[in-house]
Amino acid sequence: MPDHELGAEDEKIVLLARSARARNGANEGAAVRDTDGRTYSATTIDLPSFQLTALQAAVAAAVSSGAEGLEAAAVVSPEPGFREQSVHAVRDVSANVPIFRADPSGTVLEVLR
Repeated sequence: MPDHELGAEDEKIVLLARSARARNGANEGAAVRDTDGRTYSATTIDLPSFQLTALQAAVAAAVSSGAEGLEAAAVVSPEPGFREQSVHAVRDVSANVPIFRADPSGTVLEVLR
């Protein structure tokens, strides 16, 4: 498995994503950090009228709270790879921020830059 060295602030958003996932019993948890250092976490939303990936929901929470940009994003899921719509949500707000993908234990498996 890859060994990705994370700084303390990036470890924090992975932990927040794991916590959100565990708290809600969701398949995915995600967290983002905005350019002011505020963090937002969310889980997958799967309602009859609409669906959002966890990362889309975290980005929506940040943007609706007034975030003008993101510094980093993390998603925790047992599924391999990144969901395209999740990556697009982050890139719509900030083009070149790292997106960490971790397994449910919190091990970061992949980083998109």
